[in-house]
Amino acid sequence: MTIPFKTVRARWQADPAYRAAHAEVSPEMELAFAMAEARQRAHLSQAEVAERIGTSQAMVARWETGRSAPTTTSLRRFAEATGARLSITFGSAARRA
Repeated sequence: MTIPFKTVRARWQADPAYRAAHAEVSPEMELAFAMAEARQRAHLSQAEVAERIGTSQAMVARWETGRSAPTTTSLRRFAEATGARLSITFGSAARRA
């Protein structure tokens, strides 16, 4: 039985230790979560996405867990494979005292 990623993410976010660790690597993890959610919305397995974009299932798994960062070309291919729209934005950073 497959557990929806939203369920797993909610469990992780309920853990204070996870939230503290996540804050340290938030941008990377947000990208990883977004990729996993896009793939699940498309009802595709990691292997199916990997085949569509010409990489391995293991690489897709590394992207979705934040252990490896995809290139912009890989992000574009991933978005196309999952029917998602790729949007990269920059916001204003919090000022440090």
